[in-house]
Amino acid sequence: MERLRLHARVVVHFHPDRLGPKSTTVAEALLDEGVYRSQFETGLSSGGLSAFRGGARDSWENALFGGAYHTDGVAASERPKYGALELVRHPDGPLPRFGSCYVVLRRDVSIRTSFTFMGSEDPRATERLGTIGRMDAVMAALFSEIEAGGMASPPWPPFHAPTLGVPNLTVSRLLDILEDLQQPRKEPADVAAGRVLDTGIEAQVHGPLDLRQDVELLVADPAFAETATGTILREVASTYRIPLRWHSGFQLPVDNVPDDFRGPAMPRLAQRLAGKGGTIDAVVIGRGEASLREQPDAWRDWGSYEEALQHLKQLWHVLVHYGVPARNPHRGGLGVRSPLDRL
Repeated sequence: MERLRLHARVVVHFHPDRLGPKSTTVAEALLDEGVYRSQFETGLSSGGLSAFRGGARDSWENALFGGAYHTDGVAASERPKYGALELVRHPDGPLPRFGSCYVVLRRDVSIRTSFTFMGSEDPRATERLGTIGRMDAVMAALFSEIEAGGMASPPWPPFHAPTLGVPNLTVSRLLDILEDLQQPRKEPADVAAGRVLDTGIEAQVHGPLDLRQDVELLVADPAFAETATGTILREVASTYRIPLRWHSGFQLPVDNVPDDFRGPAMPRLAQRLAGKGGTIDAVVIGRGEASLREQPDAWRDWGSYEEALQHLKQLWHVLVHYGVPARNPHRGGLGVRSPLDRL
Protein backbone atom coordinates (compact mmCIF):
# COMPACT_ATOMS: atom_id res chain seq x y z
CA MET A 1 0.00 0.00 0.00
CA GLU A 2 1.49 3.27 -1.14
CA ARG A 3 0.37 5.30 1.87
CA LEU A 4 2.21 2.91 4.20
CA ARG A 5 5.40 3.11 2.17
CA LEU A 6 5.31 6.90 2.08
CA HIS A 7 3.96 7.88 5.48
CA ALA A 8 4.01 5.05 8.05
CA ARG A 9 6.97 5.04 10.41
CA VAL A 10 8.68 2.35 12.43
CA VAL A 11 8.70 3.07 16.16
CA VAL A 12 11.04 1.50 18.71
CA HIS A 13 9.90 1.48 22.33
CA PHE A 14 12.24 1.36 25.32
CA HIS A 15 12.35 1.88 29.07
CA PRO A 16 15.09 4.52 29.54
CA ASP A 17 15.92 3.67 33.15
CA ARG A 18 16.53 -0.06 32.76
CA LEU A 19 20.03 -1.25 33.63
CA GLY A 20 22.11 -2.88 30.91
CA PRO A 21 25.02 -5.31 31.17
CA LYS A 22 27.47 -2.59 32.27
CA SER A 23 25.11 -1.32 34.99
CA THR A 24 24.41 1.77 32.91
CA THR A 25 20.86 2.72 32.04
CA VAL A 26 19.44 2.49 28.55
CA ALA A 27 19.33 6.29 28.39
CA GLU A 28 23.00 6.55 29.40
CA ALA A 29 23.99 3.99 26.77
CA LEU A 30 22.06 5.86 24.09
CA LEU A 31 23.84 9.09 25.03
CA ASP A 32 27.31 7.54 25.23
CA GLU A 33 27.10 5.33 22.14
CA GLY A 34 24.60 7.01 19.85
CA VAL A 35 23.15 3.70 18.71
CA TYR A 36 20.21 1.52 19.67
CA ARG A 37 21.45 -2.02 20.29
CA SER A 38 19.79 -5.40 19.79
CA GLN A 39 18.51 -7.68 22.54
CA PHE A 40 21.40 -10.02 21.78
CA GLU A 41 23.82 -7.25 22.78
CA THR A 42 22.05 -5.81 25.82
CA GLY A 43 20.34 -8.86 27.29
CA LEU A 44 17.33 -6.60 27.90
CA SER A 45 13.79 -7.20 26.72
CA SER A 46 10.31 -6.08 27.66
CA GLY A 47 9.16 -9.51 26.55
CA GLY A 48 10.91 -12.81 27.16
CA LEU A 49 14.62 -12.99 27.99
CA SER A 50 15.57 -15.48 25.27
CA ALA A 51 17.93 -13.52 23.00
CA PHE A 52 20.91 -15.87 23.10
CA ARG A 53 22.20 -18.75 20.99
CA GLY A 54 19.76 -21.61 21.35
CA GLY A 55 17.11 -19.43 23.02
CA ALA A 56 13.57 -18.97 21.82
CA ARG A 57 14.29 -15.61 20.14
CA ASP A 58 17.22 -17.22 18.33
CA SER A 59 14.94 -19.99 17.04
CA TRP A 60 12.27 -17.56 15.89
CA GLU A 61 14.81 -15.52 13.93
CA ASN A 62 16.22 -18.66 12.38
CA ALA A 63 12.77 -19.67 11.13
CA LEU A 64 11.72 -16.18 10.08
CA PHE A 65 14.86 -15.18 8.20
CA GLY A 66 15.96 -18.52 6.79
CA GLY A 67 19.10 -18.80 8.89
CA ALA A 68 20.51 -15.47 7.66
CA TYR A 69 21.69 -14.64 11.18
CA HIS A 70 23.00 -18.13 11.89
CA THR A 71 25.98 -18.25 9.56
CA ASP A 72 29.54 -18.06 10.83
CA GLY A 73 30.77 -14.62 11.74
CA VAL A 74 27.41 -12.94 12.38
CA ALA A 75 27.84 -10.61 15.36
CA ALA A 76 25.23 -9.80 17.99
CA SER A 77 25.29 -6.20 16.76
CA GLU A 78 23.98 -7.39 13.39
CA ARG A 79 20.85 -8.96 14.83
CA PRO A 80 17.49 -7.28 14.17
CA LYS A 81 16.22 -4.53 16.42
CA TYR A 82 12.52 -4.80 17.26
CA GLY A 83 9.82 -2.19 17.02
CA ALA A 84 6.35 -1.71 15.56
CA LEU A 85 4.83 -0.11 12.49
CA GLU A 86 2.89 2.99 13.47
CA LEU A 87 -0.49 2.75 11.75
CA VAL A 88 -2.23 4.99 14.29
CA ARG A 89 -0.37 7.89 15.87
CA HIS A 90 -1.17 7.17 19.47
CA PRO A 91 0.91 9.47 21.71
CA ASP A 92 2.10 6.54 23.83
CA GLY A 93 3.27 4.74 20.69
CA PRO A 94 1.97 1.73 18.75
CA LEU A 95 2.94 -0.87 21.39
CA PRO A 96 3.59 0.80 24.77
CA ARG A 97 3.78 -2.57 26.51
CA PHE A 98 7.40 -2.59 25.30
CA GLY A 99 8.44 0.74 26.76
CA SER A 100 7.35 4.03 28.28
CA CYS A 101 9.39 6.02 25.74
CA TYR A 102 10.02 5.58 22.03
CA VAL A 103 11.88 6.83 19.01
CA VAL A 104 10.27 7.37 15.62
CA LEU A 105 12.56 6.26 12.81
CA ARG A 106 13.08 8.02 9.52
CA ARG A 107 11.23 6.77 6.46
CA ASP A 108 14.27 5.25 4.77
CA VAL A 109 14.78 2.84 7.68
CA SER A 110 11.58 1.08 6.60
CA ILE A 111 13.32 -0.08 3.42
CA ARG A 112 15.55 -2.38 5.50
CA THR A 113 12.80 -3.55 7.82
CA SER A 114 10.64 -6.67 7.73
CA PHE A 115 7.20 -6.88 9.30
CA THR A 116 4.92 -9.52 10.80
CA PHE A 117 1.36 -9.21 11.98
CA MET A 118 1.66 -9.80 15.72
CA GLY A 119 4.99 -10.95 17.12
CA SER A 120 7.64 -13.04 15.44
CA GLU A 121 7.07 -15.66 18.13
CA ASP A 122 3.63 -16.41 16.64
CA PRO A 123 3.57 -19.84 14.92
CA ARG A 124 2.00 -18.13 11.89
CA ALA A 125 4.70 -15.44 11.64
CA THR A 126 6.30 -16.82 8.48
CA GLU A 127 2.89 -16.69 6.78
CA ARG A 128 2.35 -13.09 7.89
CA LEU A 129 5.72 -11.71 6.83
CA GLY A 130 6.31 -8.75 4.55
CA THR A 131 8.40 -5.72 3.67
CA ILE A 132 7.29 -2.12 3.30
CA GLY A 133 6.85 -2.65 -0.43
CA ARG A 134 5.07 -5.99 -0.07
CA MET A 135 2.66 -5.80 2.84
CA ASP A 136 -0.16 -7.96 1.42
CA ALA A 137 0.24 -10.90 3.81
CA VAL A 138 0.67 -8.63 6.83
CA MET A 139 -2.32 -6.42 6.09
CA ALA A 140 -4.50 -9.38 5.13
CA ALA A 141 -3.99 -10.83 8.60
CA LEU A 142 -4.82 -7.48 10.19
CA PHE A 143 -7.93 -7.06 8.05
CA SER A 144 -9.06 -10.57 8.99
CA GLU A 145 -8.86 -9.71 12.68
CA ILE A 146 -10.78 -6.49 12.13
CA GLU A 147 -13.48 -8.26 10.14
CA ALA A 148 -13.76 -10.88 12.89
CA GLY A 149 -14.86 -8.17 15.29
CA GLY A 150 -11.99 -5.74 15.66
CA MET A 151 -11.13 -6.89 19.15
CA ALA A 152 -7.90 -8.42 20.37
CA SER A 153 -8.56 -11.35 22.69
CA PRO A 154 -5.38 -12.54 24.39
CA PRO A 155 -5.71 -15.96 26.03
CA TRP A 156 -4.65 -14.59 29.43
CA PRO A 157 -6.01 -12.68 31.13
CA PRO A 158 -9.34 -13.07 29.36
CA PHE A 159 -10.19 -9.54 28.29
CA HIS A 160 -11.05 -7.71 25.11
CA ALA A 161 -9.27 -4.64 23.79
CA PRO A 162 -9.84 -2.71 20.57
CA THR A 163 -7.49 -3.76 17.78
CA LEU A 164 -4.79 -1.09 17.31
CA GLY A 165 -6.39 0.80 20.21
CA VAL A 166 -9.27 2.01 18.02
CA PRO A 167 -12.81 1.24 19.27
CA ASN A 168 -15.28 -0.07 16.69
CA LEU A 169 -12.55 -0.39 14.11
CA THR A 170 -13.53 -1.40 10.58
CA VAL A 171 -11.36 -1.84 7.51
CA SER A 172 -12.79 1.29 5.93
CA ARG A 173 -12.15 3.30 9.09
CA LEU A 174 -8.57 2.03 9.22
CA LEU A 175 -8.06 3.22 5.65
CA ASP A 176 -9.31 6.66 6.69
CA ILE A 177 -6.91 6.65 9.64
CA LEU A 178 -4.02 5.74 7.35
CA GLU A 179 -4.81 8.82 5.28
CA ASP A 180 -4.05 10.90 8.38
CA LEU A 181 -0.44 9.69 8.40
CA GLN A 182 0.40 12.31 5.78
CA GLN A 183 -0.71 15.10 8.14
CA PRO A 184 1.69 16.81 10.58
CA ARG A 185 2.13 14.92 13.83
CA LYS A 186 0.09 16.31 16.73
CA GLU A 187 1.64 17.26 20.06
CA PRO A 188 1.72 13.94 21.99
CA ALA A 189 0.59 15.51 25.27
CA ASP A 190 -2.58 16.80 23.64
CA VAL A 191 -4.16 13.49 22.64
CA ALA A 192 -5.44 10.45 24.51
CA ALA A 193 -3.29 7.35 24.89
CA GLY A 194 -3.98 4.31 22.74
CA ARG A 195 -2.96 1.82 25.47
CA VAL A 196 -2.23 -0.95 22.94
CA LEU A 197 -0.90 -4.06 24.66
CA ASP A 198 -1.59 -7.03 22.45
CA THR A 199 -2.05 -6.21 18.77
CA GLY A 200 0.14 -4.59 16.20
CA ILE A 201 2.54 -5.07 13.34
CA GLU A 202 5.96 -6.02 14.64
CA ALA A 203 8.94 -4.47 12.86
CA GLN A 204 12.34 -6.16 12.61
CA VAL A 205 14.94 -3.54 11.65
CA HIS A 206 17.95 -5.01 9.87
CA GLY A 207 21.27 -3.23 10.23
CA PRO A 208 22.39 -0.56 12.70
CA LEU A 209 20.15 2.05 14.31
CA ASP A 210 22.12 5.28 14.52
CA LEU A 211 20.46 8.01 16.55
CA ARG A 212 21.80 10.87 14.46
CA GLN A 213 21.02 9.33 11.09
CA ASP A 214 17.97 7.15 11.68
CA VAL A 215 15.79 8.87 14.31
CA GLU A 216 13.42 11.76 13.60
CA LEU A 217 11.65 12.08 16.97
CA LEU A 218 12.02 11.04 20.62
CA VAL A 219 8.87 10.84 22.77
CA ALA A 220 9.21 10.34 26.53
CA ASP A 221 7.01 9.65 29.54
CA PRO A 222 6.66 12.79 31.71
CA ALA A 223 7.30 10.74 34.86
CA PHE A 224 10.98 11.10 33.93
CA ALA A 225 10.86 14.84 33.26
CA GLU A 226 12.30 15.94 36.60
CA THR A 227 14.60 12.96 37.14
CA ALA A 228 18.21 12.22 36.25
CA THR A 229 16.92 9.99 33.46
CA GLY A 230 14.94 12.91 32.07
CA THR A 231 18.08 15.05 32.07
CA ILE A 232 19.90 12.37 30.11
CA LEU A 233 17.05 12.10 27.61
CA ARG A 234 17.32 15.84 27.01
CA GLU A 235 21.05 15.42 26.46
CA VAL A 236 20.38 12.60 23.99
CA ALA A 237 18.01 14.87 22.08
CA SER A 238 20.46 17.78 22.11
CA THR A 239 23.55 15.74 21.24
CA TYR A 240 21.99 13.89 18.33
CA ARG A 241 19.70 16.73 17.24
CA ILE A 242 16.47 14.85 17.78
CA PRO A 243 13.26 16.72 18.66
CA LEU A 244 12.04 15.67 22.12
CA ARG A 245 8.36 15.55 23.03
CA TRP A 246 6.51 14.29 26.10
CA HIS A 247 3.28 12.31 26.06
CA SER A 248 0.75 12.43 28.90
CA GLY A 249 2.13 9.45 30.80
CA PHE A 250 0.34 7.08 33.15
CA GLN A 251 -0.17 7.05 36.89
CA LEU A 252 -2.31 4.77 39.02
CA PRO A 253 -3.08 4.82 42.75
CA VAL A 254 -2.04 1.61 44.47
CA ASP A 255 -5.60 1.20 45.75
CA ASN A 256 -6.86 1.07 42.15
CA VAL A 257 -4.57 -1.72 40.95
CA PRO A 258 -6.85 -4.69 40.09
CA ASP A 259 -6.18 -8.28 41.07
CA ASP A 260 -7.78 -9.81 37.97
CA PHE A 261 -5.55 -8.28 35.28
CA ARG A 262 -2.09 -9.78 34.88
CA GLY A 263 -2.65 -11.78 38.04
CA PRO A 264 -3.45 -11.46 41.75
CA ALA A 265 0.11 -10.44 42.67
CA MET A 266 -0.26 -7.00 41.06
CA PRO A 267 -1.84 -5.10 44.01
CA ARG A 268 0.76 -6.48 46.43
CA LEU A 269 3.60 -5.58 44.09
CA ALA A 270 2.28 -2.06 43.57
CA GLN A 271 2.08 -1.54 47.34
CA ARG A 272 5.59 -2.93 47.78
CA LEU A 273 6.94 -0.38 45.30
CA ALA A 274 4.90 2.71 46.13
CA GLY A 275 3.69 2.06 49.67
CA LYS A 276 0.17 1.95 50.97
CA GLY A 277 -1.79 4.85 49.54
CA GLY A 278 0.96 5.58 47.02
CA THR A 279 0.89 5.92 43.25
CA ILE A 280 2.76 3.95 40.62
CA ASP A 281 4.18 5.35 37.40
CA ALA A 282 6.99 4.51 35.00
CA VAL A 283 9.65 5.76 37.42
CA VAL A 284 8.35 3.75 40.37
CA ILE A 285 8.28 0.52 38.37
CA GLY A 286 11.74 1.24 36.97
CA ARG A 287 13.14 1.71 40.47
CA GLY A 288 11.64 -1.63 41.41
CA GLU A 289 13.37 -3.36 38.52
CA ALA A 290 16.68 -1.66 39.39
CA SER A 291 16.29 -2.85 42.97
CA LEU A 292 15.69 -6.40 41.79
CA ARG A 293 18.82 -6.31 39.65
CA GLU A 294 21.11 -4.67 42.19
CA GLN A 295 19.72 -6.29 45.36
CA PRO A 296 18.20 -9.62 44.33
CA ASP A 297 18.45 -10.99 47.87
CA ALA A 298 15.95 -8.38 48.99
CA TRP A 299 13.41 -9.99 46.66
CA ARG A 300 13.80 -13.58 47.80
CA ASP A 301 10.52 -13.40 49.67
CA TRP A 302 8.81 -12.70 46.35
CA GLY A 303 10.06 -15.76 44.51
CA SER A 304 12.69 -16.36 41.86
CA TYR A 305 14.45 -13.53 40.05
CA GLU A 306 12.65 -14.47 36.83
CA GLU A 307 9.26 -14.49 38.53
CA ALA A 308 9.80 -11.08 40.12
CA LEU A 309 11.02 -9.63 36.82
CA GLN A 310 7.97 -10.97 35.01
CA HIS A 311 5.65 -9.48 37.62
CA LEU A 312 7.31 -6.07 37.25
CA LYS A 313 6.76 -6.22 33.50
CA GLN A 314 3.15 -7.18 34.07
CA LEU A 315 2.65 -4.29 36.49
CA TRP A 316 3.73 -1.98 33.69
CA HIS A 317 0.99 -3.53 31.52
CA VAL A 318 -1.52 -2.82 34.30
CA LEU A 319 -0.36 0.79 34.44
CA VAL A 320 -0.74 1.23 30.67
CA HIS A 321 -4.19 -0.35 30.67
CA TYR A 322 -5.65 1.39 33.74
CA GLY A 323 -3.46 4.42 34.43
CA VAL A 324 -4.72 7.98 34.12
CA PRO A 325 -2.76 10.78 32.43
CA ALA A 326 -0.11 12.41 34.54
CA ARG A 327 0.07 16.18 34.62
CA ASN A 328 2.72 17.00 32.06
CA PRO A 329 5.06 19.78 33.23
CA HIS A 330 5.70 20.70 29.61
CA ARG A 331 2.04 21.33 28.75
CA GLY A 332 -0.64 23.48 30.31
CA GLY A 333 -2.69 20.61 31.72
CA LEU A 334 -4.41 17.40 30.81
CA GLY A 335 -7.07 18.35 28.29
CA VAL A 336 -6.40 15.32 26.14
CA ARG A 337 -8.49 14.50 23.13
CA SER A 338 -8.55 11.49 20.87
CA PRO A 339 -6.83 11.82 17.47
CA LEU A 340 -9.76 9.80 16.13
CA ASP A 341 -12.51 12.13 17.33
CA ARG A 342 -13.10 13.65 13.92
CA LEU A 343 -13.50 10.29 12.15
